[in-house]
Amino acid sequence: MEAGGGFRDERVPQWGAQETRELIAARGELEREAAASTGRSAKTLWEAVADTLRARGYLRTADQCKCKWKNLVNRYKGKETSDPENGRHCPFFEELHAVFTERARSMQRQLLQSESGASVKKKLKRPSGDRSSGESDDEDDDAEVSDDEKPMRSKKRKASDKGQQSQRMAEKARTGSSSIHDLLQDFLMQQQHMDMQWHETMERRAQERLVFEQEWRQSMRKLEQERLVLEHEWIQREEQRRMREEARAQKRDSLMTALLNKLLHEDL
Repeated sequence: MEAGGGFRDERVPQWGAQETRELIAARGELEREAAASTGRSAKTLWEAVADTLRARGYLRTADQCKCKWKNLVNRYKGKETSDPENGRHCPFFEELHAVFTERARSMQRQLLQSESGASVKKKLKRPSGDRSSGESDDEDDDAEVSDDEKPMRSKKRKASDKGQQSQRMAEKARTGSSSIHDLLQDFLMQQQHMDMQWHETMERRAQERLVFEQEWRQSMRKLEQERLVLEHEWIQREEQRRMREEARAQKRDSLMTALLNKLLHEDL
């Protein structure tokens, strides 16, 4: 509030086209950096985006960047095209599509790395599990011979149970990674489906525009022909009127000549 009792106008200024492109580019760059290093929160990410825009000459806060990005993502997910005829447009569809495609590829690379790491760990754990099971079998045979070694057999059995538990945990991790892989595949399929729909929409709009242009040209040719016909009829009417006026003028001249001749003869 100002000193005079009025309210200050704190409306957010409109985003320009170049400023929006810089926002999308900064978000994509920071997403790639965040994928390489973990531990960054969403708040620090948007603060970094605002700092990047500030370094490029645009003064925006982290909340403004987050709100603008949310609106862009909603338009992108709404499958809006850049066709101005229907009143709905997403002028930054290509830039956003590039960012989300790069995000999907990064997630797929991380998934492949995690799967390869899990397989390596499983290979490292498998010999110990096999050795423990073999030792337990040997110990069972020894237990049948001597009852004094039963405590040792129980210890070995516990070790084998731990190995089985670790194996089950590895299977669960592999199942979780497969579910993430399925999610990524679904996401890529949705992206491809959206691309196909967008291309089909653009092709349909282009065909409709061509048909409209052909109809417009035909109507213009028809109007031009009608104009030529009307102009020809007007020229004919004007020519007939001119001929009638000339005939009347000749008739009037002849009458005047005859009248003058008659008057001259009477005077003589």
